[in-house]
Amino acid sequence: MLTRCSHLAFSFLLVAAVALSGCAKRPATTQAAAPAPTGAATSTAAPTGGPQQLQSGGATGGTATPAPTTTARPAVQDFAAVADLTDVYFDFDKYDIRPNDAKTLDANATWLKSNPNHLVLIEGHCDERGTNEYNLALGERRAKSTMNYLVSQGVQANRITIISYGEERPQCTEHTESCWAKNRRAHFLVKPR
Repeated sequence: MLTRCSHLAFSFLLVAAVALSGCAKRPATTQAAAPAPTGAATSTAAPTGGPQQLQSGGATGGTATPAPTTTARPAVQDFAAVADLTDVYFDFDKYDIRPNDAKTLDANATWLKSNPNHLVLIEGHCDERGTNEYNLALGERRAKSTMNYLVSQGVQANRITIISYGEERPQCTEHTESCWAKNRRAHFLVKPR
């Protein structure tokens, strides 16, 4: 009787271990840690498989807040690059802000605070390695970490929109590490309010 119970318990544990050890097919994403601004829209993905576009804010803990019907997301085509905002770059498969890039973001934050009449769009980009889905999620994380850094420096979260292009818009098309490093970036565009 004892060995039968032991075998049954062992079988149950073995099945549970196999079920729990499976790998996730999709990378997990987390919401931005910046406080949710009043009237901000939340995460929405383009239905055609295009880039993921997110409005700043969002709930923490992985739950989304309902989007207000009165707030319209700024159109991406209305934004333009300015020479005063410099791109920041990321290590392979990372979305952490590097120390040298923190200095760049400090300068970007100073410009944004001195130009409060501008909205900012942060684009997250990746190199070509990895699946399209994974790179869209990684680009989103890069844009979010960049946004969170700017918010921590005093830029209002309700001025920031993020979008991920994943690997869709490379800056360099060679298949070398030096080229891939140029594609792993957060890019800044602005428009007057």
